[in-house]
Amino acid sequence: MKKFIVLATALSSALALAGCGSTQEDRTVGGAAVGAVAGGLLGAAITGRPGGAVVGAVAGGATGAVIGANSPGPNGNRCVRVRYDYDGNPYCVRYAPVY
Repeated sequence: MKKFIVLATALSSALALAGCGSTQEDRTVGGAAVGAVAGGLLGAAITGRPGGAVVGAVAGGATGAVIGANSPGPNGNRCVRVRYDYDGNPYCVRYAPVY
């Protein structure tokens, strides 16, 4: 039961953080990080071995990066042109709809 509670907490946290990021690069990195953590936890819980955790983390990170890169932006559109302010922070100046 303890494994189930830890797994449910990790997955719900991963889902809550999956939508964060205003640029495509942010969503790609965030998706990879969340996917790697969730995959590692799942691999460890399912197999009970460190090798399962490593394989789960690699598979989850790759899957999370692909999903994060192809996810829409904050308002349902994908950013196609990014500019940077004086401090070097990125912001989107043109969105394109996701079909």
